[in-house]
Amino acid sequence: HDTTTDELAGLLFGLFNMADVKLTDISDVIIASVVPPLQPALNSYCRSYLGKTPLVVSNAMHTDMRILIDYPEEVGADRIVNAIAGYERYKTALIVVDFGTAITFDCVSVSGDYLGGIIAPGIAISLEALGSRTAKLPRVDISTTPPGVIGKNTVEAIKSGILFGYGSLVDGLVKKIANSMLPFQPKVIATGGMANLIQPYADTIEEVHPLLTLEGLYLLYEKNHEC
Repeated sequence: HDTTTDELAGLLFGLFNMADVKLTDISDVIIASVVPPLQPALNSYCRSYLGKTPLVVSNAMHTDMRILIDYPEEVGADRIVNAIAGYERYKTALIVVDFGTAITFDCVSVSGDYLGGIIAPGIAISLEALGSRTAKLPRVDISTTPPGVIGKNTVEAIKSGILFGYGSLVDGLVKKIANSMLPFQPKVIATGGMANLIQPYADTIEEVHPLLTLEGLYLLYEKNHEC
């Protein structure tokens, strides 16, 4: 989190090169960050290297979505962005499951209000804890399906615990959330780096949208860049 502006420039330059994007191609910038110490470097990079003042997602932005929680300033920018994008797509009650560093469940009412949600430890965090906090458990690649729920060796047991376990976590929490949103039946969508991995193990996930956060950022940009 102590990245300097120049270090950030070097990192982004490499990423832009890989995507064949020139700095002159960038017409404007919007940022949704959940790492506050990094924000000054991001702002400085945009001004120094791009000549742009970025829009920064916050609860103070024009969103057309009421944030109905105790402390609106505490909700992560990514969660609001996902909720806005999901509601724009479906215009109905919604549960958005985001598989990031944490797994978040964000709830939107049928009228488009942000109701709050749930935060659970992410998959990578759990795998890291198993590998670093235990003496005999190995680090495991979970990209392949275990042959069954009951593992016949340590690797299979860990795979089952993560894949079937997180699938069951999603299904259990979604059902409890949906019960609290009655009489409306929320649509359940997922996004984030491991959404496609877990979807086969979670019966309640109806659709996966890998670019949902980017869609939400674009929507917020359109609502705010001339405000």
